[in-house]
Amino acid sequence: MGSNAAELYKRIQQNPEHTQTLFRQALQDPQGALQAICDLGASIGLPVTIEEVKSHLASIDDGETKQWLIKARGGL
Repeated sequence: MGSNAAELYKRIQQNPEHTQTLFRQALQDPQGALQAICDLGASIGLPVTIEEVKSHLASIDDGETKQWLIKARGGL
């Protein structure tokens, strides 16, 4: 399932609406954002767990992701 997290992240990045919605939710409710990512993955056939999402995000080394994590780090 680890590869699902990478593919799901890629798809979320390619969809500005998903990116914006998840970012806003992460600012208000980081744990809810993690669950929303898992729910989105399940709905498009890329199931992931919260731990897989956290692990994948921690492994990414790019500025945009780091900014997102800084803002939402309370739940991530």
